[in-house]
Amino acid sequence: MKIHGGNVLRGEVEVSGAKNAALPVLVSAILAGKPCTFERVPDLMDIRTLCKLLANMGMTVDFNRKANRAVLDPTSIHSQEAPYELVKTMRASVFVLGPLVAKYGYAKVSLPGGCAIGARPINYHLTGLEKLGARIQLEEGYVIANAKRLVGNRVAFEYPSVGATENVLMAAVLAQGESVLENCAKEPEIVDLARALRAMGAQIEGEGTETIRVQGKDSLGSCQHSIIGDRIEAGTFLCAGFATGGEVRVNGITPEFLEPVLVKLEESGAIIDRGAGFIGIRSKGRPKATDVTTLPHPGFPTDMQAQFMAAMTIADGASVITETVFENRFMHVPELARLGADITVRGKSAVVKGREKLKGAPVMATDLRASASLIIAGLCAEGPTTVSRIYHLDRGYERMEGKLRALGAEIERVPE
Repeated sequence: MKIHGGNVLRGEVEVSGAKNAALPVLVSAILAGKPCTFERVPDLMDIRTLCKLLANMGMTVDFNRKANRAVLDPTSIHSQEAPYELVKTMRASVFVLGPLVAKYGYAKVSLPGGCAIGARPINYHLTGLEKLGARIQLEEGYVIANAKRLVGNRVAFEYPSVGATENVLMAAVLAQGESVLENCAKEPEIVDLARALRAMGAQIEGEGTETIRVQGKDSLGSCQHSIIGDRIEAGTFLCAGFATGGEVRVNGITPEFLEPVLVKLEESGAIIDRGAGFIGIRSKGRPKATDVTTLPHPGFPTDMQAQFMAAMTIADGASVITETVFENRFMHVPELARLGADITVRGKSAVVKGREKLKGAPVMATDLRASASLIIAGLCAEGPTTVSRIYHLDRGYERMEGKLRALGAEIERVPE
């Protein structure tokens, strides 16, 4: 991605459907008894990979990328295996484990890959499924789960893991009897998954709180469901507009989903306008340094840490950014330093001393959100910046350069 920095971003932008909601929602079609239609499905590399994985299992997949619509028919599934070749690039592949063992009594899923931002073990997924009666074995890099039929139970998560909450929730909807899931993650994406499952006929209550109750069903029907707007994409555009001293309105997003980020932007001097389905941001000049600590929802999201750090590199004063969710999530720091940022990492915290200006330079993306932070920094920097390895970006942002150009950015995708 080639960027010529210095332009002030102004205008409106429409966010796509949320990647982190779409992935488990599409997987939930395994549980359905009839075809399901999903709207506002973002055209991303992770979504395409997941569609390949579902098709490889025999599901009929019709993904209209231009219309952002996916029609999934689970009645043709003939395989309960997720091979390494398809799972290695994307952690979300592990979501098929719960639905497969719940519906078919068997699943063989390769251990997942994805961004290198920490260990992110799947032990919370596995212990949760074992509580519902699944027998779990690890063989040659695969998780093998067996069960005649899952049985409802109390599942208390050791940590409020988003992925584990979603995986066990999907398994519980076809388990016999009641399941009570405790210490659940509360992210909006979990609420969206519960909405989709309920549309199929699942009986769920309490999503969005730490306790979710599920009354298991013998089978589910079909559903029509529209994915929620991507709060991380919205936050990324808000940070970009703020950092460049601009005025940006982001449409297609529920402001409450992003409240922890909006509060920090306001602390940093931004003027925020919240409305039905939109968020507006205006800059009053250079950002003020603001400290941030990432936490599970409703705290400040770890997926916004890198983008907020990029805005703080040009802030007035010094900010401390503390990462408590993932280890290894400061890999963007050396790349931001190449643009002139003054950042010192001390264990789980990064001290960012704001500078008046950054200077363009060639940089390299190390993971999905790091790539977004480098683009924000490049938009603020004087002169040209080239961000390489943007395949990371394409895993989570749909047509990002086109949306930024519409706001006035000088940015283009070029051959490496």
